Amino acid sequence: MKKIGFLSFGHWSPSQGSQTRSASDALLQSIDLAVAAEELGADGAFFRVHHFARQLASPFPLLATVGAKTSRIEIGTAVIDMRYENPLYMAEDAGAADIIAGGRLQLGLSRGSPEQVIDGWRYFGYRPADDETEADMARRHTEVFLDVLRGQGFAKPNAQPMFPNPDGLLRLEPHSEGLRERIWWGASTNATSVWAANLGMHLQSSTLKTDETGEPFHIQQANQIRAYRAAWKEAGHADEPRVSVSRSIFALVDDRDRAYFGRERQSTDQIGHIDPNTRSIFGRSYAAEPDRLVGELAKDEAIAEADTLLLTVPNQLGVDYNAHVIESILTLVAPALGWR
Repeated sequence: MKKIGFLSFGHWSPSQGSQTRSASDALLQSIDLAVAAEELGADGAFFRVHHFARQLASPFPLLATVGAKTSRIEIGTAVIDMRYENPLYMAEDAGAADIIAGGRLQLGLSRGSPEQVIDGWRYFGYRPADDETEADMARRHTEVFLDVLRGQGFAKPNAQPMFPNPDGLLRLEPHSEGLRERIWWGASTNATSVWAANLGMHLQSSTLKTDETGEPFHIQQANQIRAYRAAWKEAGHADEPRVSVSRSIFALVDDRDRAYFGRERQSTDQIGHIDPNTRSIFGRSYAAEPDRLVGELAKDEAIAEADTLLLTVPNQLGVDYNAHVIESILTLVAPALGWR
């Protein structure tokens, strides 16, 4: 069995052909797709966070609303860029959203990727320390966030408070018990996956990977997952680690599918640079008739290693079509692979 959810970047644009033409469309359609996915039997609704972009940004109002409108599905991010976050304020938002969702949040964090603007986190009021890189700053924010999620008091109370205080040092409220154990880290390198394992975060293996060996993407990703699990075991954590991978997968079952994604039948891994100094490998898409798709996916070592698969959806094609994409995988592909 494998958990299967969707990952939406929440793109919107008033361009020709887009059914998601505004920020309002992106948010409301995200909610509708999560509800539809739960009704179809999917296991997760995940959203990417980008700033200064025509995409989804501050995630917690969306996560809380999805939580209020669903009852079973996991709700999460993949990922939140921690360069931009105040970890204490974020802990309050996350605690509130998780309580509303009945303890179903699965929050994916990351050091971030190149953004729409130069050093966008500076506009949010953040600066790396003199001896830090921006990645170091993101990891520092993350460690503070993880610490306060434990629910331990740390703030000295006022001797004459406006309202009565409990005894001892005060913690942030609202505190959602168990959320600390549902935090994930989006990693594009083996080293950062090991760092995440040591801190007890689950792993969201990135949609790209720093090209470390020259091997196919799925093999590099599978090796990363194995290194992560070994580090988790060595760290001695009591619970079991979880791992997700994301893929663009389309079962070609009707004329719409073939028109939109028929050309992806010949998709291959791509090599590129996400910044001038970082050579990366980007995983292929999968598009084929269901029986052929089963055979291709069975060879993907990283999917085999992961317990959770997130289907990256083309959200601008509308809720109905994206629900069709999810349903096709759940009913025509997943059972043949033993995922259902």
